[in-house]
Amino acid sequence: MGCPGSAYSVGDFQRNWSGRGTIPVFMQEQSETGRRLSARAHALSLEISAEARAEWGFATDILARAFRERRDLASSDRRMVAETVYGLLRWERRLEAIVEEMLSSARGRREIISAMARQELKLLVYELRNGIPAEALKADVRRLAGRELDLDLAASDEAGLAGRDGVDREAMRVSFPTWLFQRFIDSHGEKNATSLAMAMNTRAPMCVRTNTVKGTRDELVARLAEERISAQPTRLSSVGLTFETRVNAFGLAAFREGLFEVMDEGSQLVAEAVAPPPRSRVVDACAGAGGKTLALAAMLANQGRILALDTSGKKLEELRRRARRAGISNLSAREVNGPELPGEAKLGAWDRVLVDAPCSGLGTLRRNPEARWRLSPKAVDAYPADQLALLIAYAPLVAIGGRLIYATCSVLREENDAVVERFLRERPDFVVMPLKEIWGKPRAAELGDETFLRLLPHVHDTDGFFAAILRRKD
Repeated sequence: MGCPGSAYSVGDFQRNWSGRGTIPVFMQEQSETGRRLSARAHALSLEISAEARAEWGFATDILARAFRERRDLASSDRRMVAETVYGLLRWERRLEAIVEEMLSSARGRREIISAMARQELKLLVYELRNGIPAEALKADVRRLAGRELDLDLAASDEAGLAGRDGVDREAMRVSFPTWLFQRFIDSHGEKNATSLAMAMNTRAPMCVRTNTVKGTRDELVARLAEERISAQPTRLSSVGLTFETRVNAFGLAAFREGLFEVMDEGSQLVAEAVAPPPRSRVVDACAGAGGKTLALAAMLANQGRILALDTSGKKLEELRRRARRAGISNLSAREVNGPELPGEAKLGAWDRVLVDAPCSGLGTLRRNPEARWRLSPKAVDAYPADQLALLIAYAPLVAIGGRLIYATCSVLREENDAVVERFLRERPDFVVMPLKEIWGKPRAAELGDETFLRLLPHVHDTDGFFAAILRRKD
């Protein structure tokens, strides 16, 4: 349970390369290098992206497995393969449209090429639009298509957009399913929808959370410097760092010593919004592998008590391992099945209950680009009912005067505000506690609308998150 992609596990490590800001071009992944993939990296990129497209499986897992099987692959090639695969997945729809235009415009007829050649041609278009000169690509294009194709067309701003208008044209331009881009418009308006989609097409920064049980952020910076890792304090989280050095964070001695956890800055802020009082009792109702659980335990300085619940025993085992590495001793983890809660989850006894609900994960598309093609309107529409059910199930645990925190890594109103509104109709003994009452008006306004936490990639350079604090009335 919990939001997918908002924190990392060890299995995610192959995608952890940093990069801040956005590059105002069609695609950004290879623009820093200006060089082509090696022959081996080229073939591997095609192989991995084909596997990911087969059922829109998790690219992270496919990349990790591919790299384990090719331990001799140079680190520079690994980076370029990963960046290329993520780029191809992000821009799948637009690349497909561009290739179709190129093939259809050749001498007024549509060229027929094999499916394999078509995918390789999409990779060449991707390289072209990342700054590789057309001259360097012409021979390969001719080999695939059997003739010259119009690379000037493929490089133009209008490539792939012919015959489209309105929302469909803009969705194609940013390479999103039209239905999903319309959902962005419905939740954020037209202008913000485009900015949000473009931000989702960039690489996420590599952020970590300092384990304050074992040291301060400044001490962690110094410790990382000993391993030749440059890291800068995050702008929004007081315990976060952004890696400026591209590295396998999970291979660092500082990680093995439990000095940090890899965690998006936005996820850190959700944990901070829980604001557990000293020595308080906290339930993390959808703990998953425990990124936020560990953050809360550190905020309590190993005092008080945290009860982590999840339906996955495997994830809870990972949480226990992570807790041992981090030196956390104030939490227990229990597997739950259905609505029945463990006996220690006593009703009305908990100061804070966090429901980090399973959701569409649309706030994490920078890290999980294939999800935009895997999700369907029906799948997204199924989440709110389950989210509401979780809130209703765990609300009785909250003490009088305590707080129920509802969080998602979705950017859609139907999974966020609408669920809160429905819950308040069901449970009038809860009221919204504005975020400004916890953080003060300026910070609450910067990170949301003063009432709710609303984090967006194009505004905050974090994953997309929502959180509402609901207080149980006296």
